[in-house]
Amino acid sequence: MTLPSHEAEAVDPRPLHARIAADLRDEIMSGDLAAGTKLPSTARLKDRFDASNATIQKSVQLLKDEGLAVGRAGAAVTVRETRQRTVRPAGSLTPAAIGAPYPWLAEVAEGRSAARSSLLSVEEVHVTGDVAAALGLPVGGSAVCRRQLISIDGEPAELVSSYYPVDIAHGTALAEERRIRGGMPTLLAELGFPPRRSVDRVSARVATQEQYTALRLPGDLPVLRTLRTVYGDDDRPVEATVMVKAGHLYELRYELTPEA
Repeated sequence: MTLPSHEAEAVDPRPLHARIAADLRDEIMSGDLAAGTKLPSTARLKDRFDASNATIQKSVQLLKDEGLAVGRAGAAVTVRETRQRTVRPAGSLTPAAIGAPYPWLAEVAEGRSAARSSLLSVEEVHVTGDVAAALGLPVGGSAVCRRQLISIDGEPAELVSSYYPVDIAHGTALAEERRIRGGMPTLLAELGFPPRRSVDRVSARVATQEQYTALRLPGDLPVLRTLRTVYGDDDRPVEATVMVKAGHLYELRYELTPEA
């Protein structure tokens, strides 16, 4: 008797080496395999997963390609010291002091790495979907879009697209193709639209072609997509930003205080 499809036992259809890498990846990202420690030996992994030497080596190579493990052939492979960077989204709303780096860039770099922002383009675009809804604009409405690529130690880390209502951006530095001194929170406040609160919507996505190439992703791993809507006085949306980063290299940290 054949069980109905909804009653049949679920089976992971991925190749064995991909399944093994997935289990080890989770242990690395959760800290069960601590940063700087050696991965279990090939012999131990063969016993654990009932796999051949070639399959184990293929699994480990995936982790190395993803930047989660380091080591060369014939030597011990270790978990990368910077296993996963923690990003505190609230930091991106903090204005920078004059001449100081953006607080959120410094925080992402964790004081140990060089982080920088490269401006890719500034242009007026027609917005649709969730960006239009976030800004309270009709589908096809216009906004000024500023696109940046954040890099850490020369490696692409995050693709950022920030959208501003035309009546706020026109005739200001927001619409100019140059970096903003002090960051967006500082400029918005100077323009009379100080950020009062923000709302983040975070989702895991399969990378688009642009995201895959811009972030130099190693495989079919998901990306973390954050749609942030920033509100000013009278709860008016003054900015909508889409931030995309590699899902296996970053985690988001939110601190919530229960209301009294």
